[in-house]
Amino acid sequence: MKKLFRLLAAQLFAAAFVLTAFSGPASADTPQSDAEIAQEWQAAWDTYKFYDASPPPLPHSGRTRTKTSISVTINAPIEHVFAAYSNINNHIGRAAFLKRVVTHSDSTRNNTRYVNFTAIEEIPYQGTLVTLKTYAQQRIHQNGFFYETDTWSQPNVVTHQKIIFDEVGDGSTEVTENLTFDADDSLIDFVVANGVASHQQTQAAIKQAIESGQL
Repeated sequence: MKKLFRLLAAQLFAAAFVLTAFSGPASADTPQSDAEIAQEWQAAWDTYKFYDASPPPLPHSGRTRTKTSISVTINAPIEHVFAAYSNINNHIGRAAFLKRVVTHSDSTRNNTRYVNFTAIEEIPYQGTLVTLKTYAQQRIHQNGFFYETDTWSQPNVVTHQKIIFDEVGDGSTEVTENLTFDADDSLIDFVVANGVASHQQTQAAIKQAIESGQL
């Protein structure tokens, strides 16, 4: 039954990709210009308001919210880890499938840095690469050693992320990602499992890069 569910979920995602994404050769490019992608970001924001300001999905709405958290300890000072980890461009090539980041705006208000961006991901599917766009807003709280990122992507999947950095006694830094996923009931298990696995891969890759001196 679980295998059948995962197959169904994959088929649903594939259908969404066909409707909203571009299939093509191994390139991070899209048929849209960066300006057109910025317009898509704004349309997604205006339509879905994917920041975490709404209550959980109502009963019988057909959607489910699931929360989880994952942590990693990085052997480096908190200031360095926070700066490297919160820079979304450092996730390129380390986060699963992430190939490019299109930044639409970057501003600071009241010690909080707001970065609106679209993540361009290339996902292998049936022998080809499918390009998927994830629209996001990141809020980096520069005085608090934490940041938040909210995203929206097809098929109507929303994530809310709060990443907290804490000093460990030996000079290391513990990074805790508090993750919230909103998705249709039929997809929530698939979204959570794959979302958590992707974030764990990113944590491990950034840990290795910081500790090796690459970042």
